[in-house]
Amino acid sequence: MIKTFSAKAQDVERKWYVIDAADKVVGEVAVATASLLRGKHKTIFTPHVDTGDNVVIINAEKAKFTGTKETSKIYTRYTKYVGNQKVFTPRKLREGKRPEQILELAIKGMIPKTKLGRAQLKKLHVYVGSEHEQAAQSPEVFEIK
Repeated sequence: MIKTFSAKAQDVERKWYVIDAADKVVGEVAVATASLLRGKHKTIFTPHVDTGDNVVIINAEKAKFTGTKETSKIYTRYTKYVGNQKVFTPRKLREGKRPEQILELAIKGMIPKTKLGRAQLKKLHVYVGSEHEQAAQSPEVFEIK
């Protein structure tokens, strides 16, 4: 009789990956990152256990959209006060204080909306520019195909 393998949280080996988002499509970067964060690239992937790796994204402000999404896509935020629905386009977010938020929102939409998903999102580090603080972990470069 063959038994089903289920990974244990303490047995998971975590790696560090760095992804350069310069001149890459936002969706392609988000798909690759979400897969690494969830651990779907590993043979020990278990849906209810955090088997994912840590991911560092650099040059987040240089990621691009296809077509007219730069001006027509809409991000909304509601402050729970009457008349305080905020609407942003990617162009407005790039010009604002946090251009890395575009990638963060795209990846957050691809991660489960549970405690497990929140734990997986904590392993994401997005930076504007090519410098990052995780050099001591010696991350591997991950190429998006």
